[in-house]
Amino acid sequence: MDLKETDILGDSIGEHWYYASKAAATRRLLGEAPIKSILDVGAGSGFFSHHLLARTGAHEAWCVDISYPAESSGSTGGKPVHYRRAIDTVDADLVLLMDVLEHVDDDLGLLKSYVDKVPSGSRFLMTVPAFQFMWSGHDDFLEHKRRYTLRQFESLTKNAGLTVEKGAYYFGAVFPIAVASRLIPGGSSGSKPRSQLKKHHPLVNALLKTLCSLELPLMGMNRLAGLSVFVLARKP
Repeated sequence: MDLKETDILGDSIGEHWYYASKAAATRRLLGEAPIKSILDVGAGSGFFSHHLLARTGAHEAWCVDISYPAESSGSTGGKPVHYRRAIDTVDADLVLLMDVLEHVDDDLGLLKSYVDKVPSGSRFLMTVPAFQFMWSGHDDFLEHKRRYTLRQFESLTKNAGLTVEKGAYYFGAVFPIAVASRLIPGGSSGSKPRSQLKKHHPLVNALLKTLCSLELPLMGMNRLAGLSVFVLARKP
């Protein structure tokens, strides 16, 4: 999760329709399988780790991000959270890469490096932005290198030595709105680098959150379109 977006939303991030819906989709894709320890790569504020620690049986999280000024530790709900600029091996059974791989030149190399840091059987839950034609000033603002199709990202996952268990697009319900905003004359496509993330009126926020929640039961079947690509994989 990008710290630039944390700065925009502040303490209200958990209520924003995009992050609330993404967190719900994360839990949906993970299912009921037990979680013990989380490695959150490119964690930023650690939003997704904190969310899972509060709502699952996970008992510890390691948040790794080169943007941290120093190493530190804290807790959420009495469960330890360790913030590190880098990490060697760690006994984590869930690895999160939430909108991380689109930021680096060598996405395959970065993913492989973390596959090597965790034991066999560890699961990887990863998201990236979808479709290169959806590129806008928002991507420039966040310093993205690329956007992906589901097939491209599943192929990358397999090339890193992982077994894909589930793959899907999400935010399909709001995808037509986003397409229109980018492709209409004067839209966000080709605009100056700036974030499109903002605080909405409570009614608008609630409507968008409801649209996304209606999509959740069908999430695993959506291989057509959405704003984000989700992949759940496992290290053999």
